[in-house]
Amino acid sequence: MSTEDELRRLDAELAKLKRDNQDQRDQIREMGATDQFEISAQIAQADEQAEIIAELEQRRETLRRRLEQG
Repeated sequence: MSTEDELRRLDAELAKLKRDNQDQRDQIREMGATDQFEISAQIAQADEQAEIIAELEQRRETLRRRLEQG
């Protein structure tokens, strides 16, 4: 797989993860007064997903720098 292909795949994956993460956080806000344990678990899951997004964004920057260097 070329660097360009990997970068396109990574961009698409990041876009999907960001949408999913925002949807999850929106659902948490809309839950209202429900089981606090469940809400805490969902927040933890959303935070973990945000960490994965940050790692993938770092990878994307590495790929972009590699392309710029030729």
